Amino acid sequence: MADKVKKILIITTAGGFLPQFEMNDVKILMEQGYEIHYASNFDNPVYEMDIDILEKMGIRLHSISILKSPVHIRHGIKAFCEIASIIRQEKITALHCHNPMGGVLGRLAAFVCSAQRSYVIYTAHGFHFYKGASFLNWLLFYPVEWLLARVTDCLVTINREDDLRAKKFLHGRLKTVCRIPGVGVDTSKFAPNRDARIQMRRQLQIAEKTFYLLSVGEVNRNKNHEVIIRALAELKDSAVFYGICGRGNRRKYLEKLAKKLGVEKQVKFYGFRKDIPLMLQAADCFIFPSKREGLGIAAVEAMAAGLPMITSDCRGTREYMEDGVTGYVCGGNKAAAYAKLIRRMKESPKQRREMSETCRRVAEGFAIQKTDKIMREIYRQLSKH
Repeated sequence: MADKVKKILIITTAGGFLPQFEMNDVKILMEQGYEIHYASNFDNPVYEMDIDILEKMGIRLHSISILKSPVHIRHGIKAFCEIASIIRQEKITALHCHNPMGGVLGRLAAFVCSAQRSYVIYTAHGFHFYKGASFLNWLLFYPVEWLLARVTDCLVTINREDDLRAKKFLHGRLKTVCRIPGVGVDTSKFAPNRDARIQMRRQLQIAEKTFYLLSVGEVNRNKNHEVIIRALAELKDSAVFYGICGRGNRRKYLEKLAKKLGVEKQVKFYGFRKDIPLMLQAADCFIFPSKREGLGIAAVEAMAAGLPMITSDCRGTREYMEDGVTGYVCGGNKAAAYAKLIRRMKESPKQRREMSETCRRVAEGFAIQKTDKIMREIYRQLSKH
């Protein structure tokens, strides 16, 4: 390794994933002397990214045909060939794969390019097989992950359930399984700020007496914003307002649904926002009804900002939620149940303040410093390869 240029290829499905979630990893790798290559679908605009900024940082960008869904076989084959070509041409010494398809195609390409003997890291941001997942998910995804573990050197997980399951994959090349507390939260950036609350509510035209719920995340089926819109219709309380930050393919459907249910004046779609720390200040409660989460970093950021929570009961939220302590957990994930919890939260200002303080303490366990410490050690292992 001493006489080689150390090159690492980071692979994700959505182009903006790296600038949104992985810049601390980039910083660590640059400190350790790595040339950073980033392969993704830069036409996929789930998260915003500034290509000029990344290039000025010295990151080498490779646009590939990768898509989030595995059903697009033609795109998958093309992306696989593109990744393999990058590994060979650039003489990549290590790969760090993210997202399911990034993990599958990246690891397969590294295996095919075995002459390179690139060190392979895969961060599982939530296995698709988990307690409560469908039989089809287990049938399709579990065998794939079990097999791909054989061509993985280090598997990184973000929750306890996945960590325990990943340790059963310790065979073949896989020698290391590590758990990190998500991508890490900057607890100084996400912190309560009374002045910012007043400013943002004025800017967003939210009256002080309005009970403001906020969700942050991609607008898709899994994030399940629909159930909260239906809960508002059940609640019949015009003093409750629901803001949604994020972009995605369900927006038009949800706008039509809100209008159909007569709550369109209580629901606001803000699209992708770069000022999430400020948006959180305006809210009274963060609501997170996801059907599935590996962790849910948006929820942890809201906790760091001191927001009490209403969440679904899923693998990710169990990492930080305690019903009645950090907020309320909706076990059934039904509209009527969410309506009751929203009313309960609205009518309990004293308990909201207590929950806010507890949320801040819990969020400290997910601070970015804790994630960075583990990732530094993981990347340090590359020099021993």
